[in-house]
Amino acid sequence: MKISYKWLLDFIDTESSPEEIGNLLTSCGLEVEDIHRYHSIPGGLEGVVIGEVLSAEKHPNADKLKVCSVNIGSAIKQIVCGAPNVAAGQKVLVATVGTTVHPTKGEPFTINKAKIRGEVSEGMICAEDELSLGESHDGILVLPAEYEVGKAASEYFEVYSDYVFEIGLTANRGDAASHLGVARDLYALGVKFKKKELPQLILGQAENPYQISLDKDSGCLRYSGIEINNIKVKPSPAWLQNRLKAIGLSPINNIVDATNYIMHSIGQPLHAFDASEIAAHRIHVRKAKAGEKLKTLDGQTRELLGHECLICDAVRPLALAGVFGGINSGIQDTTQNIFIESAYFDGAVVRKSAKTHGLNTDASFRYERGTDPNITREALHAVASLIIEIAGGYVPSLIIDVYPNPIEDKAIVFNPKKSNELIGKDIPLSTQREILQHLQIGINEESEEKWLLNVPPYRVDVDRAVDITEEILRIYGLNNIEMGKEVKSATTFSAAEFGLNLRNKLANYLSHNGYLEMMSNSLGKSENYPAEKLDQAVLLLNPLSKDLDMMRLDLLPNMLEAMQYNSNRKNSDLRFFEIGNTYHKNGDGSSLEHYRESNLLAIGLYGKKQPESWNNPKTEFGYFSLKNTVVKLLAKLGLNQLSYSFDADDRFEMATQVKIKKKQVAVFGKVASKLASQYNLDRAVWYANFDLKTISELAAEVKFMLKGISVFPAVRRDLALMLNKEVTYLQLEKIALQTAPKLIKEMGVFDVYEGDKIEQGKKSYALNFMLQDEQKTLTDEEIESVMTQLVENFRKETGAILRG
Repeated sequence: MKISYKWLLDFIDTESSPEEIGNLLTSCGLEVEDIHRYHSIPGGLEGVVIGEVLSAEKHPNADKLKVCSVNIGSAIKQIVCGAPNVAAGQKVLVATVGTTVHPTKGEPFTINKAKIRGEVSEGMICAEDELSLGESHDGILVLPAEYEVGKAASEYFEVYSDYVFEIGLTANRGDAASHLGVARDLYALGVKFKKKELPQLILGQAENPYQISLDKDSGCLRYSGIEINNIKVKPSPAWLQNRLKAIGLSPINNIVDATNYIMHSIGQPLHAFDASEIAAHRIHVRKAKAGEKLKTLDGQTRELLGHECLICDAVRPLALAGVFGGINSGIQDTTQNIFIESAYFDGAVVRKSAKTHGLNTDASFRYERGTDPNITREALHAVASLIIEIAGGYVPSLIIDVYPNPIEDKAIVFNPKKSNELIGKDIPLSTQREILQHLQIGINEESEEKWLLNVPPYRVDVDRAVDITEEILRIYGLNNIEMGKEVKSATTFSAAEFGLNLRNKLANYLSHNGYLEMMSNSLGKSENYPAEKLDQAVLLLNPLSKDLDMMRLDLLPNMLEAMQYNSNRKNSDLRFFEIGNTYHKNGDGSSLEHYRESNLLAIGLYGKKQPESWNNPKTEFGYFSLKNTVVKLLAKLGLNQLSYSFDADDRFEMATQVKIKKKQVAVFGKVASKLASQYNLDRAVWYANFDLKTISELAAEVKFMLKGISVFPAVRRDLALMLNKEVTYLQLEKIALQTAPKLIKEMGVFDVYEGDKIEQGKKSYALNFMLQDEQKTLTDEEIESVMTQLVENFRKETGAILRG
């Protein structure tokens, strides 16, 4: 959502900079994702000045170029120009060195000092299309003689400048989907609020000719309307066009622009009908009939399913309520009389209509999140005043308003002391009271432990006492809540605290080792999973889109999508991790017991281990890169007694399951090539996920004990063994640790050979062993005895032969 800084100043009185306002908004939950400058002329003509061409001589090395001497006020510059109409005595627009030029077509570019065919050029004499002042490129733009040399071009060409906030508006904050809504939050944060009086509007006293009826099941709870006659449709004035363009809207005409302006000002969607197209002055709001058709403003004929809410006249449908207008009743250049709708529709009905027909309009965006049912008349008053100002006309009759069941404020019983306990800080009652008043939440009755509150209906996200606590907390400021300073031992952590501490420990380890944490949507796409797995899926009844139609079953698809996104942007050496939940349904899903939520850690590797360099080999991630991370992560938690199995898993070419005490804690391996190729990943993808619930339970049993470093030396011995190819290293490791569990401290493979120099079906392993006795120095005889016993046990268990 885009919010204009200058527009916002219509509602607040402040000298705070856009950056300061942005920080305030983010602190209260309206996250400002970006603040950027807007200019009605791209670039704002910054760095462009008025110049005078003193001379224009033929370029010595080019027939179509001229070498010009140009006075720009502060200096005389030599500029090479290719325009056919450049001549001495002209006043021109000059882009100076360092200026970024924004052409009408093409990408912006920066003017540098350069040599053109051997002649120095310090700037550019501009045509109108090179500065987005027009479309012509026939020659340079020649200015009136009275323009003053050296003056900024922006002083002669009206440039509207503004700052625009990009706010990531969450679905529960429909009340903030306007400049007024954002201003209300700023007021709660201490910014002075400007109370705007409605402009004067003279209403005719004639009886309103319109008959409005609302069917009970239509989804329309209030419908207000006003007629304006004798208007003239034309382009909007520059100030209105600039306001709309700043927030990304394209001006259409003064009538439509006025309705958009009021909607973005105070949050109430409006729709203007050509009054001559409303048969019998009848407005009937009803449910659509299955199979009924409506041709909308985009020219498409839409077949309705029967759940949509329609605005109809005495003969036909006029609009898809809260979503999109019909083409027959839209505003035309010849329209003289208009009827403006200001209504309150059920958000669920609007949302279902919009999603069914693949529409996402500014009106549906607001209705879906919840609008204010009590400002429909105010919005009509404001838009009628504006239209009469910019389009002429008059209002012949009173506003018509059908509101059969007025929506009352929500009554909530709130305990301020309990709220403080929930927050973890004793916020003074006076502060809580002030915050609620600034949020326009009234306090009807007040005692020490019980406040009876009135919440306005436009706050659709505030229904319970805990919601009030959240409101107080976001305005008071999360940064003002001190974190607890008590240091707890492992035995005093609650299960939840222990789990959080464990997740933080794992995340810290991974980030310190070059992994980047990612956070992806808990919603997923059913197309990402085999059909047989969808029986376990929690499907959404009303999905936002086909790409988000279920709760995710696995973190792997999201990981692959992130890798694909980065790889497509030439960032192809990746180490990612994510901590998140997956969701499964067991049985028919008829009760909560049939649903399972799992907390997992996923890690993924793709590409090269290290950036390409002359002294770094181009080594790609592999099986042991991933296994090393898996083992070290578990060791970080004191989980060292690992066992492995290799059961089939259709996500992997070959999966390795990691178990502790016969409980599976992780699975890892190379992602199946067929699966990776669906995301256009042409190199090996290595993936692991960990069951954090099981790991947390096992880690809670671990007792860490300090142990002194042995003063006795360790000894290394090597063995070269000839083995059958089927024998795994894990088998050898298990045999070795059973042979001398107290003496063998480390064991590893430092060479593997399979080739024509050894017997077919065989392989050679070179193993190393670190032996150490913590009580004494090992003698040669003891070391030799251990090694002999190892060779013998390897022979018995696997048929291994010692190589010479």
